[in-house]
Amino acid sequence: MNYRLFVLMLSAVAISACSATQPASYDNSLALSSAAEGVADAVRFTPYSGKSAVGLLEKPYFISFRARNAESYGHSFVAFGERDSAGNIPYDRSGVLIPSMTEIAGLHPASTSDVPYSIGHVVPVPSETGPSDGDTEIAYLQNELTIALSLGEYRKLYSFINELQSSRPLWHAVAYNCSSFTNEIVSYMGLNTANHILFPNKYIESLKGRNPDIKNI
Repeated sequence: MNYRLFVLMLSAVAISACSATQPASYDNSLALSSAAEGVADAVRFTPYSGKSAVGLLEKPYFISFRARNAESYGHSFVAFGERDSAGNIPYDRSGVLIPSMTEIAGLHPASTSDVPYSIGHVVPVPSETGPSDGDTEIAYLQNELTIALSLGEYRKLYSFINELQSSRPLWHAVAYNCSSFTNEIVSYMGLNTANHILFPNKYIESLKGRNPDIKNI
C-alpha cells in the first residue's frame, strides 16, 4: 500500500461513524447525590420506580438507538429491555442502566487497546457485539431514539439481535462499523436507516429525522 493511499484511508476517520476508546471525562458528582431530585436535575433522568412495566403497560419493553461520547469520535449501539412501571427506561440513582432489566448490543473491536482501532481503519479486525465501556451510563449519552415495544415485537427483535450478534465477527471503521450494525436493526424494524459514516451523535439525529413519525419515549 503506498503512502498516499494510506493517508487517504486514515482521512476517513474525520467523517467515519464508529469506534470508541474510553468515554470522555465527565463530572458526575451531582448524579451521585442521594436525593432523587438532585440526580434528575443533573442528568435529566428519572430513577427506576422499583417495578417493571411487564404486565402493567401495553408496551412494556423498549429498544433505544444510542450515541455516546468518547475520546475519539464516539460510539453508536442499542440498549433494550424492560421499561419500569412509570414507562421510563430503568436507571439506578447513579444513572446506570439496571442490568437485570436491560441489555446492550453494539459492534466494536474485540480489545480495550487502541491498536485494533487504528488497524481497523485500514483492514477489518475481530469484533465484539456486546457492551463497551460507558454504554450503560447516562453520563456519556449524547443522543437517543427510544421506541416502546409490545411483548410480541420484543421477542422477534430480541431473537434478531442475538442472531446479528453471532454473525458479525469483524469491525472496520468505514466499511462496516458500529452504525452499520445498528442500521441492520433499524432496517429489520422497517424504519429508514441513516448514513453510517456520520459521527454517532449525528447518525442518531439523522435517524430521528428520517423517521419523523416514530414516537421517541
